Amino acid sequence: MSLSRPLPPPDVPGADDLPLVVDLDGTLIKTDLLAETASSFLIEQPGRAYRLFGWLAAGRTTLKARLAEDTRVELASLPYNEELLVWLRAEKQRGRRLVLATASHHTLAQGVADHLGLFDEVLGSDGATNLKSQAKCDALVARYGERGFEYVGNDWPDVAIWRGAAQAHVVSRSRRLIEAARRQGNLGRVLDDGRLSPAAGLLRAMRPHQWLKNLLVLVPLLAAHHYDSALGVMQALLAFVVFSLTASSVYLLNDLVDVGDDRHHARKRRRPFASGQLSLVTGWLAWPLLLAAGAGLALLGLPPRFIGALAVYFVLTLAYSFRLKQVPVVDVLSLAALYTLRIVAGAFAVSVELSFWLLSFSMFVFLSLAFIKRYSELYAARQAGQSQPLRGRGYIQQDLELVSSLGSNAGYIAVLVLAFYIQDAHTARLYAHPTLIWLACPLMLYWISRAWLIAHRGQMHDDPIVFAIKDRASWLVGALLGAVFVLAKVL
Repeated sequence: MSLSRPLPPPDVPGADDLPLVVDLDGTLIKTDLLAETASSFLIEQPGRAYRLFGWLAAGRTTLKARLAEDTRVELASLPYNEELLVWLRAEKQRGRRLVLATASHHTLAQGVADHLGLFDEVLGSDGATNLKSQAKCDALVARYGERGFEYVGNDWPDVAIWRGAAQAHVVSRSRRLIEAARRQGNLGRVLDDGRLSPAAGLLRAMRPHQWLKNLLVLVPLLAAHHYDSALGVMQALLAFVVFSLTASSVYLLNDLVDVGDDRHHARKRRRPFASGQLSLVTGWLAWPLLLAAGAGLALLGLPPRFIGALAVYFVLTLAYSFRLKQVPVVDVLSLAALYTLRIVAGAFAVSVELSFWLLSFSMFVFLSLAFIKRYSELYAARQAGQSQPLRGRGYIQQDLELVSSLGSNAGYIAVLVLAFYIQDAHTARLYAHPTLIWLACPLMLYWISRAWLIAHRGQMHDDPIVFAIKDRASWLVGALLGAVFVLAKVL
């Protein structure tokens, strides 16, 4: 929206010289410091999560004070509202007095003020007072007088403060909130809060485009040629839905855990939680609900062995999110195992025998893709001139060439496994002309070599699966692979 400012109300001469009081949570920053500190506490000290309820029972002021003492939030990397900062810097340059007034704990607010270097005064909650809504209004009126200040806020509790302000500046997309401020007759600037609706933000954080990965649960059904079984197809499709819900719950939890690291990443900083477009509270409420929905569907319609595989997938994902991703080599082995577990679960869902060749091929090809992911991150860090280890990972710049070697070798071993599969006696029983499957080998060699070539050129998305989904050549190779297996079956 435009930064042009309306003239001050006629009954407030010289309003531009009044102190400009700015709210913090949802206004100056797109997130909420109470949610940030509570999320940090849950991640760093999950075994003490019960303490949150005790502190809350003692009052919100106690909760804020204890969280401010017991957690560390990197204030410099918080998602600040840049449009608002542009205006505040201009006002500061004019000599305007800027005041930060927030319901967040005073020590956190002071840290934000110190980082920005814009504010002349900081008001925040302490162990006795929750500086919010009417309490904040009373404090500001006592300090500056009725209509002796302008106030920048973003939410309904700020309406009470706008009543006592000379001008009401709104940082929000809510038409109802803007209209409520307008009805008071003192509406000033209206700025965008840069946030998505909860539904849109949650859908984006669930990463529905990543559900294509869960099509792997259909592979055992197709590989065993049981696609003529209506029950098998229904169970495979149900397994796909269950894995998609479970995977989305994992994506939400992983993004909550990684929010601090993501804010330092060139692309991941735009993720909903890291960018402040979606509340952390929404994430903590949504991920267990999605997990429960997936588990409920599995219990209703899928075999116990599938449920066991799903449980192993979830536990391994938790281990990866909290620890394994920080251990070199173990991290990529874990990623490859998570992909292979989808195939294992798919076989359990439709009650077909697991193929040694299919599992071996899956493990090696997805190990190669996992190494591409790490290679791309290392390459981007090198291009940006970063010499320190990857944030949140266990790799250093000297590992770049080794990662490339290990990953490309894993990809070529996957093609070798495919070649051995063609010679297997079981393959001869499944296909009329198994020798035609040899055509799949050069196709896979081309695709893997091309993927690594693109990665070496620095053009690979940090998630090669997402890259493949958007890559026309990958779709063409996939179609040709499918045609090869169909021809080997029917000719």
